[in-house]
Amino acid sequence: MAPPQRSPLRSPEPISQAASRPTRRSLLAGVAALGALGAAGCSRVATASSTEGGDLLGRLRAAGVVRLGIAGEIPFGFIDTNGELTGEAPELAKVIFKRLGIDRVQPVPTEFGSLIPGLNSQQFDVVAAGMYVNPERCEQVIFSDPDYQMLDSFIVRKGNPKGLRNYKDVVEKKAKFATGTGYAEIQYAVDAGYKESDILIVPDQVAGLNAVEAGRVDVFAGTALTVREVVKKSAKAEATEPFKPLVDGKPHVDGGAFAFRPTETKLRDAFNVELHKLKKSGELFRILKPFGFTEAEMTDLTAKELCGG
Repeated sequence: MAPPQRSPLRSPEPISQAASRPTRRSLLAGVAALGALGAAGCSRVATASSTEGGDLLGRLRAAGVVRLGIAGEIPFGFIDTNGELTGEAPELAKVIFKRLGIDRVQPVPTEFGSLIPGLNSQQFDVVAAGMYVNPERCEQVIFSDPDYQMLDSFIVRKGNPKGLRNYKDVVEKKAKFATGTGYAEIQYAVDAGYKESDILIVPDQVAGLNAVEAGRVDVFAGTALTVREVVKKSAKAEATEPFKPLVDGKPHVDGGAFAFRPTETKLRDAFNVELHKLKKSGELFRILKPFGFTEAEMTDLTAKELCGG
């Protein structure tokens, strides 16, 4: 995962998507989606809590089910070929919510840009989509601490003939550059001096791989996880070493987490308690490893850090 303002969205991406800075997907898209959700008249979860700290945890325990907003993005949260909910976030959610006394999770698929509006308009209880934590999103929702961290990487042709290892290289070597719709990587490239109108925007990392293999671009930028997974079977392309993009001139590491409505601090805090137990025991890595995560993507970052303090 996945676009921001002065700080990126998840990029989880499709296997990943600006106001002033992209996160994985555009915040503007999310705002627009809010109206669409309201107009659709979808069924809703129980109304917002009036109790201090929220009473959603108790209501979920009584109901025995929690509704998860997912964006259909491999490997973050998706429905597999057997029609089953899976992905790093849903599998982690199954474990944590069971520990919290909630036995069942129910997926509510939506567009990535609709996740925050959908959460705040009661379409589901929690966002489980590997969403990047950034200050703009922190003004709309509250986050658990991240369950993973992520660097960027490039898809390049075998042997990396242009020697592209970061966004500065892309600019200096006048490389043809592509990335995904609403990806944080758009802003990273622009901040490095790449002209936004010259960026080729493609739907996802698979389309990015195809563009590199066909020679339409020299490089596609995405998260280290999505890039290394998509090139595994390619005979023409490879992934570069992961690197930290620059945000406001400083090396930056993104972190993905679960999002909750601002009123539901009790649920978020209880979730964090169980999350940290899983981190300490090593079980978190065992849950995420099947989806391509490595030990390098395990993290002690906090939501407070990524929200800007």
